[in-house]
Amino acid sequence: MTRGSSGSSAAPESSEPAGAPDRWGERLPRRLGTFSAVAVLVGSTIGSGIFRSPAVVAQDIDALLPFVLAWVVGGLVALAGALTFAELGGMFPRTGGIYVYVREAFGKLPAFLFGWAELVILRPAAYGAIAVTSAEYTWRLLGHDPGRALWIVVQPGSEPDSGLVISLAQGLAAVFIIVVGVVNYRGIRLGAIIQNVSTALKVAAILVLVGLGLALVPDALGSTGELPTRPADAPAPGTLAAFGLAMVGVLWAYDGWSDVGFVGGEIHDPARNIPRAFIGGTAIVVGLYLLITMTYLKVVPLDQMPGRPLIAADVAEALIGPVGAVFVAGAVAISTFGTLNGSMMTGPRVFFAMAEDDLFFRGLAKVHPEHGTPGGAIVLSMVLGVGFVSFQGFAELADQFVIGIWPFYALAVAAVLILRKRRPELERPYRTWGYPVVPILFLVAALYLLGNYAVRETGKFVLDVAIVLSGVPVYWLWQRRRRKD
Repeated sequence: MTRGSSGSSAAPESSEPAGAPDRWGERLPRRLGTFSAVAVLVGSTIGSGIFRSPAVVAQDIDALLPFVLAWVVGGLVALAGALTFAELGGMFPRTGGIYVYVREAFGKLPAFLFGWAELVILRPAAYGAIAVTSAEYTWRLLGHDPGRALWIVVQPGSEPDSGLVISLAQGLAAVFIIVVGVVNYRGIRLGAIIQNVSTALKVAAILVLVGLGLALVPDALGSTGELPTRPADAPAPGTLAAFGLAMVGVLWAYDGWSDVGFVGGEIHDPARNIPRAFIGGTAIVVGLYLLITMTYLKVVPLDQMPGRPLIAADVAEALIGPVGAVFVAGAVAISTFGTLNGSMMTGPRVFFAMAEDDLFFRGLAKVHPEHGTPGGAIVLSMVLGVGFVSFQGFAELADQFVIGIWPFYALAVAAVLILRKRRPELERPYRTWGYPVVPILFLVAALYLLGNYAVRETGKFVLDVAIVLSGVPVYWLWQRRRRKD
């Protein structure tokens, strides 16, 4: 992996003071080198999904070849998106990623809707869900039940069992969110150190599991005897419709390949390092996912996967005994903590970019004079995350917003096609390999995914669309407020 020109994981501090715009108009200092940028992408993508999602995918795909094909296709779709985003990141090395790409091609309203979706559900869902997962596995490692009540908030005059119950996992998750928030508030270099270390550890854990799978003969794994109950209206496993639903789970596991664009304004030598991070980081993730999926298949027959939601732990235990389950629990705890840190590095930058465009509270566009970070946006993100882990009803809503970001992925990829025609004079340090075939293939995959989801999960799809479109009146009201000011 090529490092930045500084020869270290983070680039030298910018010579410009915090808040002074550089030649791209960016006010945040550029302190991330190539290695750190790649770590942001890899660390933000690899969370708990690959340790669990193959078992979920196997519920819809009951034949070996289509199962492997789903993971290959998912990887190719992610690579197609990364190859396209690499051109956008080189053209617009600014804070905000997708928000900036959509704004430059389609205007402020679609960009605002992306920021609105991030604000009301996508980002808090990411913080909360990832933090709770990390906390659950941490408590298990310590020998405690993560579901045990930490405290109960009871309203005066109500029954004791009707109050708000905060579990051990929720309490520790809130602590984790605050910790990574404080770390990133105090500087992106410190956040990058945590990201680099946690990413190295999670990659090492996956490679160890793959190596054990190749070197050892596993103990026989019997059937669990308990297969998940499928909804009555679910398509039969092995059908094209079922394959489409399975791809939702596959692409969710790959999700995160776009996140490095959010910190594009803080990457040193962006013309070179941003394309490298998008392409190299995504290629690493795809390679690791295919390797570990093949390891699972070597140990667990495909027809037994649906009954094993903790498939990575089952595989490790079959290979090296009870210590294997402990190893995987530790790997997931570290992996998800690193993903939480990556999400805290990237997510607040969207709110910062919105505020710079005067589409959000202007105070969030301030750059901390000492730390060079969007401090207000990071504090907002901490509050959103802690709020998420405190209310399980919100968590249930977030579970339904599975593919809410995909329309914006499609818009951002389409932006490359639009900008090639509309603004050919823009400097393009990197041009999408395979243009226009690669972006078009990504768009076809996105349309298939969204269309299949709309037909098969109509209620959830309508809810997703309603959440996004609820930002339209907010945008109009905000514009009216600006004109009055």
